Amino acid sequence: MPVQPPDAAGGGLVRTPSGVLVPADIDPFHRTLHHVAPSGLIGQTSQTSGMKRLEAISGKTVGAENLWMGQTHVAASTTSGNHHHGASETAIYVVSGHPVFVFLDVEGDEPVERRIQTSPGDYIFVPPFVPHREENPDQETEAIVVIARTTQEAIVVNLDGLNWSEVEIR
Repeated sequence: MPVQPPDAAGGGLVRTPSGVLVPADIDPFHRTLHHVAPSGLIGQTSQTSGMKRLEAISGKTVGAENLWMGQTHVAASTTSGNHHHGASETAIYVVSGHPVFVFLDVEGDEPVERRIQTSPGDYIFVPPFVPHREENPDQETEAIVVIARTTQEAIVVNLDGLNWSEVEIR
């Protein structure tokens, strides 16, 4: 005998056109996987000078409610503008190239600019509101990373510098 799923937050169950019982609180759009091919990436998202962001998974593209994911391309011999991503946590996976992530380490006796050099396969975690920039010192190869954020849209706040003086926590 099949096991009946529990009610979803008291919302009860509904039967899909195929006869499967699912929680009533989950709309049809959120009961299926969504595929975004490279040709479906969107370039009309928040940008920072020196890099190009391409949106793949977001509220706009697949109806995501708590996640934004896409690619960032940094051309050879390029430095991005300084920026932060608001209240969003950001995870970065290096696909190609050797991008350098730069931030101001304020935990010691004096603020010190830190540079994290990466290679394909590396991961970087950027906490909320931390001013940083990406650099691609390679003179020939574009750096490509995949980014995921804990918000459904790409939050980008461009800054003049890496210090925290321009950061507004709301």
